[in-house]
Amino acid sequence: MTKKYSLKFWIIFWSVSAIFLIGWYFFCQLYNQKYDTLETMVNLFPWGEQDGKEFVALSKFANYLTKKDDREKTFLILFQNNMELRPGGGYIGSFGILKTKNGSVTKLETHDLSNFDARIPDGIAPPYPIKETLKVSSWKLRDSNFSPDFWVNAEKAEEFYKIGKGEEKFDGIVAINANVLSSFLKVTGPVEVPGFSGTYESENAIVDLEYQVEKGFYKQDIKIGERKAVLGLLGQEIVKKVSSFSLSDKAKLAEIILEDLKNKDIQLYFKDPEMQKQAIAAGWAGLVDMEWSNDYLMVVDANMGALKSDRVIQRSIDYTADFSQSVPEAILKITYTHTAKEKDWMTKDYLTFLRVYAPEGSWLISQLNADKPVYGKELNKQVFGFLMGLPLGQTKTVELRYKISDKINPDDYQLKIQKQSGVGEIPVKVTVIGKDGQSQEYAFSLVAEKIVGE
Repeated sequence: MTKKYSLKFWIIFWSVSAIFLIGWYFFCQLYNQKYDTLETMVNLFPWGEQDGKEFVALSKFANYLTKKDDREKTFLILFQNNMELRPGGGYIGSFGILKTKNGSVTKLETHDLSNFDARIPDGIAPPYPIKETLKVSSWKLRDSNFSPDFWVNAEKAEEFYKIGKGEEKFDGIVAINANVLSSFLKVTGPVEVPGFSGTYESENAIVDLEYQVEKGFYKQDIKIGERKAVLGLLGQEIVKKVSSFSLSDKAKLAEIILEDLKNKDIQLYFKDPEMQKQAIAAGWAGLVDMEWSNDYLMVVDANMGALKSDRVIQRSIDYTADFSQSVPEAILKITYTHTAKEKDWMTKDYLTFLRVYAPEGSWLISQLNADKPVYGKELNKQVFGFLMGLPLGQTKTVELRYKISDKINPDDYQLKIQKQSGVGEIPVKVTVIGKDGQSQEYAFSLVAEKIVGE
């Protein structure tokens, strides 16, 4: 059943969402409020705990972005193609610069990264295994999101922007995965772009756009540096539809956008400490939880030259925490299925750099169906990394056995699972075996972070 929210909520949500999603040429709609601040209005309602955090964040964002302070705010918008996964969501093919002032959009420009990255000098060594698998010797903005933590990625993106002699100073950075376009089209319905054949629908838009910017532009005598202009034209057509939306249509889109924020298809980073605090509280900052002290799991993939194959890769996770042995162990099984049967211009045999984030103090005992491991410590976690290949049409299960950290108390056990940005819904099974041999099982679909045993 669709959750019921007040008219005031949808007004706030639409205003804020429009600015965050301006990458698709949405615009901010301003409304007169009967309260001194939107936060005051939000606090009048008895929301649930997480709902309350989200709505307070929305109100603060709206106040921040629409405030009549005569100060221009500048945002870096990263467009991530999650059909080609990176740890932070997807390959960054383009970026936008958005400026707002007194609640209005004053400037929006987009840049193709194939052009901008040419301005970044060679010589910055990329993280493993980009050089080894992609044969790329220098790190650039397009691959800057190689951490599962968006705060890290946002700062790295800005660093590369400055190295490329970008002159803007940013108030915030927003990452938007390609999935968000499908969210819009679920509500707007099919969209046609003048001058281009075909119709963009929620089920096929991402693939059709990929074809247009990789193949179709050749046949249309479009210069390679202008091949992504179709993105802006599509955005303009979406705006035409949205501008005539009824309030109920805007409410439907707002609900979908809220889900995109929850599952990290949209990630937010602000320089303003209060705004960043609110983004973190609402769960929209895309952070790895470095403070969690119980059991922890995050599975992170990085597509290493397998084209856009992530659109046809299915994943499932089976995790067991066994405290009945003298040395407690975790058994992690990650099953990958390559659903494509033959190679084409978007799909080939899959190759991923798989990283598993576990609590500090965990120790790998053995691995099956993955290459020689690499080890690291990152974000207050123990990290096990592997290259793993998967041929077309096949299924493979990577199995890891590792010692559970001594910090984990089986009598007060909880497991936090955080989901990588850009990955779709993942079936998960968790089994917890106590010291007495009794087991408890949990099964669910992972769409956002989940705490087992709370």
